[in-house]
Amino acid sequence: MNTPSRPLAYACLALSMALVGSYVALSKPLAAVLPVFLLAWLRFGIGGLAMLHWLKKPADEPPLTPHTKRLLFLESFLGNFLFTICMIYGVSMTDAVSAGVTMAAIPAAVALMGWAFLKERVAPRTWGAILCAVVGIALFSLAKPDAAAHGTASNVPPGGDDRAWIGQLLLIGAVLCEAAYTVIGKKLTGAMGPKRITSLINVWGFTLTTPFGLYLALDFDFAAVGTGTWLLLVFYALAACMWTVWLWMTGLKVVPAAQGGVFTVMLPVSAATVGVVALGETLTGLQVLAFAIALASVLLATLPSRAAWRAGRKP
Repeated sequence: MNTPSRPLAYACLALSMALVGSYVALSKPLAAVLPVFLLAWLRFGIGGLAMLHWLKKPADEPPLTPHTKRLLFLESFLGNFLFTICMIYGVSMTDAVSAGVTMAAIPAAVALMGWAFLKERVAPRTWGAILCAVVGIALFSLAKPDAAAHGTASNVPPGGDDRAWIGQLLLIGAVLCEAAYTVIGKKLTGAMGPKRITSLINVWGFTLTTPFGLYLALDFDFAAVGTGTWLLLVFYALAACMWTVWLWMTGLKVVPAAQGGVFTVMLPVSAATVGVVALGETLTGLQVLAFAIALASVLLATLPSRAAWRAGRKP
């Protein structure tokens, strides 16, 4: 694929994180039916079948170096395997809205990792966009008691607060994994195309989850799983393994990691929206305001600078 334009790259990043947010929320009903490791294994298996044709090495791609192979493994281990486990367990112990709140910390984590490991200079405007995301997180935290008071009993995870704090720790782990995924992905886009990256890290994800998945599959009653759950699983697998990764890697080809990380605010917006529309969760006015601030961060990060705007107007 040719290098995308900057606006198209922005659109890819935004759509990728919106899809991630949708399956973060939808993974909760799936985790209620399927054991987490079995769910992860099926996800990678379905995704792998859908992109077998992406595995073939393009003629113009250089041979994989040992360093690139290590990056591919880490990309899958952190961004696929650990993120999936932390996210699914975390959501099952909390709720979709809480998951969205915690994961809104991803932009700041990406910027810090990009500065530390990629030596990227983070522009003041990008830091301002990240600050908007942090303010959104604070507002969500203030609104959480109200959200809990207005929520339904079905939104309270079994075990109450005893499990909720563990779920929050797992979601923080997912934040760190997702940040590492972005930074490593930026490195990989300099060596190979988005489709090739997507297919290879999925192979590692399937390999890592196969021992757990096979063990659980031996005693699982697949006949008890309804048609709706299977359809939801297929969407989840294609979105998580194929569409979101390809879109994200495509955007990262031209967008710095720190700026790309700002687009992860689309994750909590999408997750909470699905939680409200599909799972019966509720949002307060303060949380809606937090959404507006989060979306403002994307606008701040993507609007052309004054110098670029002036250059564009020159004949």
